[in-house]
Amino acid sequence: MIRFDQETNMDEHSNGPAPKWSKGTPILITFITITFLVCSPILSVECASISVWPKPREFSWPTQQATLLSPSFTIESPHHQYLSTSIERYLHLILSEHFHPLSNPHANLTNGPALQTLVVLVNDLAAPLSHGVNESYSLSIPTSGDKASLIAETAWGAMRGLETFSQLVWGMPSWVAVGVEVRDWPIFSYRGIMLDTSRNYYEVEDILRTIGAMSDNKLNVFHWHITDSHSFPLLLPSEPDLAVKGSYGSDMQYSPADVRQIVEFGLEHGVRVVPELDMPGHTGSWAEAYPEIVTCANMFWWPAGSAWADRLASEPGTGHLNPLNPKTYEVLKNVISDLVTLFPDQFYHAGADEIIPGCWKADPTIQAFLAKGGTLSQLLDTFVNSTLPHLLSLNRTVVYWEDVLLDPNIKVDKSFLPPEHTILQTWNNGPNNTKRIVSSGYRAIVSSSDFYYLDCGHGDFLGNDSQYDLLPGSNQGDGGSWCGPFKTWQTIYNYDITYGLTEEEATMVLGGEVALWSEQADPTVLDARIWPRASAMAESMWSGNRDKEGMKRYAEATDRLNEWRSRMVSRGIGAEPLQPLWCIRNPGMCNTVNTLV
Repeated sequence: MIRFDQETNMDEHSNGPAPKWSKGTPILITFITITFLVCSPILSVECASISVWPKPREFSWPTQQATLLSPSFTIESPHHQYLSTSIERYLHLILSEHFHPLSNPHANLTNGPALQTLVVLVNDLAAPLSHGVNESYSLSIPTSGDKASLIAETAWGAMRGLETFSQLVWGMPSWVAVGVEVRDWPIFSYRGIMLDTSRNYYEVEDILRTIGAMSDNKLNVFHWHITDSHSFPLLLPSEPDLAVKGSYGSDMQYSPADVRQIVEFGLEHGVRVVPELDMPGHTGSWAEAYPEIVTCANMFWWPAGSAWADRLASEPGTGHLNPLNPKTYEVLKNVISDLVTLFPDQFYHAGADEIIPGCWKADPTIQAFLAKGGTLSQLLDTFVNSTLPHLLSLNRTVVYWEDVLLDPNIKVDKSFLPPEHTILQTWNNGPNNTKRIVSSGYRAIVSSSDFYYLDCGHGDFLGNDSQYDLLPGSNQGDGGSWCGPFKTWQTIYNYDITYGLTEEEATMVLGGEVALWSEQADPTVLDARIWPRASAMAESMWSGNRDKEGMKRYAEATDRLNEWRSRMVSRGIGAEPLQPLWCIRNPGMCNTVNTLV
């Protein structure tokens, strides 16, 4: 056992002040396995440069040497509630994975000793997992000696370094790259995935698997869009009838114990869990328990012969909370109290998107309000001003969809949205709306449907849909998908989320988030819809999509993403393929040297 009492410094590229390593008792964990595979021209095995995803900010492997990983390899670390669990997980993975690369790393095998130990040093063990936490780390695997070192400012940065180390191990028995120096830190502090669990239900194990894969990709925020008009699957202690009556059934609910498991699992993987109960729109499912507080619930969404502007919802599933009914806020006080207890994260997503005029106008009390000169925007003002101060009193930073400020018809007065406590998530009009948000003084999370919506390109879920009844040879447009076409990994990878912003405005962009809405997704397609396309965003958020010369690096990224997808599959993630295996076996043959228009 080793007690650390050491001081060290990080260079000028590290995130935050130079750490002074604190004393602590390390955990010593051992796991043994015996297997082997290595790149060899004798075996006619194709060799390539070593692959790490997402690509580190600074990575050096000049000698291209490797050595055996000892079957009694250990990781030494100071004790930390979540990092220690992470180390157990990574130690097991490193010793048992034996990943067989599609193109084996070219490595000159050293005559040195097997690598016995990875020593993990953490400066600030008390730093909580919260927005802006330092995730930097440095990793050194020397060419001689039997110890490697991982130095991080926080436990969360150490987790990122452990993932990088795990990807530097391959073969059977296990070989590890040596002579490696890594200095790494993210460009954006918010790197997320949104999953909608209302339209279709996902088991807890599906959510846990997704969070685990997020950690592998160095993503750090799971935005859980829990409820919508279609179902209310969250069982809340203070308002159990919302789930009992509004879910798809007792076997399609998330209990408080389920939530605690998901939140704890997130912490063990360095992933924050941010809840969203969308409101006042998208709340039709609330009407099963409280019909008196929901307008236009269970009505046909777009009555025959009516104009699109007169619809009751933008898709089947109607219902908005009524801002004029005092009972609305009695229920909401209980709901919010339970949410902040179940989800400790500082961010609370309050929705506020897609307020449809026709739904509110269908209610008699709102009709009377409008007849006296009131406006729909004033209704939203009332709702936000009745809920946001309560959330702020609970020490939450509130995230809204951009509609609350940018909707052309129903939006709140800016005075109700203090920029220091409010973040806006953009999903429309690409960089134009990002510009509008940050130029108005608000921080932004980018989820542009033009680039980051993973559900696009699969048509639509409406039956009796005449747009599919086309004559042969007709222009099929986007194939019925409002946000088509399908967002390829290269579309996602190449998007610069600060495009068109000034340097100062760019600092207001917290990061990006891909979204999987579940009208046409459920657990059977979950992994393939998300991965490896979310991996593409993960790298662009972590280390960017450009090389040191400022050129887009999607060509170089293709081979690495193929390898990473293969490793994810070996870890139990059903990521979809990018290319035929022939392309990997014949490097460069699937590229183009011509411009395609």
